[in-house]
Amino acid sequence: MPDSVDDKFYERADAHIHLSNEQLGEIDRVRASASMMYATARFNAWVSARGFGTKEEMAASREETIDYFLNEYRLMLEENFDDYVENFAKYMTPAQ
Repeated sequence: MPDSVDDKFYERADAHIHLSNEQLGEIDRVRASASMMYATARFNAWVSARGFGTKEEMAASREETIDYFLNEYRLMLEENFDDYVENFAKYMTPAQ
């Protein structure tokens, strides 16, 4: 997350999480997760496309661009997964 973390980073992330949590009233968590992942992939494809002048430039950068997003996602998922392992009882125990 090189330049992506600023003082509003977690606030924006939380807004996306809150939207998915709201959807849990209508669908299960697997479907909400799939929708969020699809939206993220779609948005990142658009962000990437905005950085190219032609479709040929974009196509030539396909593997590099996809590898970048996959690596970043992996790092974020590992960090959050490990946080849940470390704090499982705290996060998964219902509030009294």
